[in-house]
Order: sequence, then C-alpha cells, then structure tokens
Amino acid sequence: MAQERSGIVVGLNKGHKTTPFQSPKNRISRTKGQSSRRTAFVREIAREVVGLAPYERRIIELLRNTQDKRARKLAKKRLGTFTRGKKKVEDMQRVIAESRRVAGGAH
Repeated sequence: MAQERSGIVVGLNKGHKTTPFQSPKNRISRTKGQSSRRTAFVREIAREVVGLAPYERRIIELLRNTQDKRARKLAKKRLGTFTRGKKKVEDMQRVIAESRRVAGGAH
C-alpha cells in the first residue's frame, strides 16, 4: 500500500494530505441477500396460507415417483437456472419430509 501522502505535487507520495478512510465493520454490500428472521417468518406464514404453485406440486409428484432427474429438469425450465432448480427441488423434498413427519405424528 502507498504511504501517507506528502502534500507535494510531485514524487512517489504526491497529493493532498488526507485522513485514511475508515470503512464500517459491516458494509451493506456484505450482508445483502441474507434473509432476516422477520423476512423468513413472513415467507413461512405466506407459504402456509397460499400453498404451493402448480409446478411445485408437479415437482413433488415427480419426486414421489422417484423421478428426481425429471423433477430437476422441470424446475430448471420453470426457474431459469440449474442452481435455482436444484435449490427448489431440495425445498420440495423438505416439504415432502415435513408432510410425512406430520402424517406420522398424527397416527
């Protein structure tokens, strides 16, 4: 890194004398994209009230019939990227496991 500026127009450390920039510990750009507890809670409530989209129900149906690859292909086609599709399929598997757990606890 360069040394402190000298205040002289020429030379290695030319330029105005300035105080070094003190960056905040948590920049917003570092934390952007992380979901807060409140947001996660609101999304969970919305999911309970609204339910699943038709393509999500179809993905679940494909997963129940052990067609994981077809489910991933469908998710990719609907969501645009392979990574988003994989994440959606994992979410739907979680939904299936949760519904089984609820059904198992009811008996």
